[in-house]
Amino acid sequence: MPEKATIERARRDAREGKSASTQAGEFIRKEIENVRAGRHGVRNTKQAIAIGLSEARRAGVKLAPPKKGRTSAATRRKARQDARAGEHPHAVSRKRSQATTRALKREGRTGVSRAALSRQAKQAAKRRGSADRSRAAKKAAQTRAKRK
Repeated sequence: MPEKATIERARRDAREGKSASTQAGEFIRKEIENVRAGRHGVRNTKQAIAIGLSEARRAGVKLAPPKKGRTSAATRRKARQDARAGEHPHAVSRKRSQATTRALKREGRTGVSRAALSRQAKQAAKRRGSADRSRAAKKAAQTRAKRK
């Protein structure tokens, strides 16, 4: 279950009219903090991001499932399942949660190092076209202007 403060920051982003991915960024940031603090580990950067996105969907952030070309059917199915769970929150299985945590504790911490995050960001940016990146930057500038 995500912390109250994380959910509140995401809700504030939603009130300010920021995109769903920006709202989900709060959960990803918290996940990276958790790994760096040693609460558990991750195999790689993508896993840390995936955990954050899953938590965001379960907390009610209206994130669309990933597009067909880039991900497996299982990932899209999990994303839809998380989104449905976010509509009607309920208690999570304690046994399953503890099993997941134990498995993650066996993983390393290097997946969220500065170098690893930088590598992941560069790879993700490379997959997007320059027009797409430009559009995203302009939108970010607009929401920043509204805030002041």
